[in-house]
Amino acid sequence: MSLALAASIPLDMHRMQVQMQARYGEDGLALLKAWQRQLDEVRQLPIEQQLTAINQFFNRHIRYSDDMPLWKTSDYWATPLELMGVRAGDCEDYTIAKYLSLLSLGVPVEQLRLIYVKAQVGGSHSRLFQAHMVLGYYPSADATPLILDNLLATIEPANRRPDLQPVFSFNSQGLWVGNRQTQTDPTARLSRWRDLLTRIQAEGFNLPSPAPSSAPDINQISAKGD
Repeated sequence: MSLALAASIPLDMHRMQVQMQARYGEDGLALLKAWQRQLDEVRQLPIEQQLTAINQFFNRHIRYSDDMPLWKTSDYWATPLELMGVRAGDCEDYTIAKYLSLLSLGVPVEQLRLIYVKAQVGGSHSRLFQAHMVLGYYPSADATPLILDNLLATIEPANRRPDLQPVFSFNSQGLWVGNRQTQTDPTARLSRWRDLLTRIQAEGFNLPSPAPSSAPDINQISAKGD
């Protein structure tokens, strides 16, 4: 089954609100409604303003937390509803929420990639790196991407982020190693991505559910720590 997305994701806002109220109460519902208002306010704005608004929304409203205290597991990819419900998440959760928010605004899927990186910790002379995930926006196919990161308030082009070393990237259409797109279906090789897409559909993001796959999984490359 193809998971290529249209230019925008239709959202079932009523379903989201009902589920948020039932699972997380008034506090979660308040943040969900704030997110929905944010989408409405920026929908007709230039892309640069949309990127800034979405990046700031999640960076301001969500506190960083490891998966274990939140979900009692070492690596869990939260849906935007779950992220806003508990108001906390890790780097993958920020990235996923920003990705889906921008798709819902009509940003073409081919201009967005979730990027696994090694992030340098401790300054430019440090030899310490840890796994991390960011969102890349590509103005054109061969352009330097702009990086949306929960570690920074500003959005910077990748060539101004020497602290990040890309490992691989993916979206709902493909998987890239370096600048080369592979023939791999990302849902076949990333079981957590496949599981996430199934759960967000149930919550009101109107995407097709991925088909089961027996392909080898690459989730052992895990973005933990940021």
